[in-house]
Amino acid sequence: MLILARRPGESICLGENIRITVLSMQGKQVKLGLDIPADTTVYREELYKRAEEENKGAIPTNNEDLMVALQLWKRKKP
Repeated sequence: MLILARRPGESICLGENIRITVLSMQGKQVKLGLDIPADTTVYREELYKRAEEENKGAIPTNNEDLMVALQLWKRKKP
């Protein structure tokens, strides 16, 4: 992990397209401004992890399910 110290108003750049600026600090809270491309998606880590876990459990499969799906797919081919 890279650790950088920045003061309010200072920025770091990630590549050519992303700039993160420290906007303010109040107690334990830091406000960041992100200049990112419009097609870049940003998630808060705790929400990303929760969605990832829900997706893993949403459609449990096993090898037998995959083999049945493959056989059905092969039957539908002309």
